[in-house]
Amino acid sequence: MANTETALKEAASIEGAIGAALVDYTSGMALGTIGGGKELDLTVAAAGNTDVVRAKVRTMEMLGLQEDIEDILITLGTQYHLIRLLKGRGTNGLFLYLALSKDRANLAMARHQLKKIESDLEI
Repeated sequence: MANTETALKEAASIEGAIGAALVDYTSGMALGTIGGGKELDLTVAAAGNTDVVRAKVRTMEMLGLQEDIEDILITLGTQYHLIRLLKGRGTNGLFLYLALSKDRANLAMARHQLKKIESDLEI
C-alpha cells in the first residue's frame, strides 16, 4: 500500500505529467502536491477543481443517478486535466488531480496508471 507521498511521486512519473495533487473536496485543500511550478499553481488548481467535483456530484444527485464518478477530464489547448475520485477505505471526499502536457501524454495510459495509483493508495 502506498502513502500520499509515494502516490504523488508515481503520478508525477506518468509520461507527460506537469503536476499532481491529492485534494480534499470537502475543504478544497490540497493534502499533498508535486510538480507544477511556474507552469501550474497546484494549490489554486486544487481549490478550483474542488468546485468542479462538487458541481458534478450535486448534478448527479439532482438527476437521481446512482453511479460513481470514476474520473473527470478537462481538455485544454495544450493540457489534459484529469480528476480521479477516490473510492478506497478512508478516501471518501478525496480526489487525485493530474495535469498532463497534451503533446507528451498518452491519455488512455495516464487514466490506467492513475487508476492503479488509486488502488494502491492508503490514507
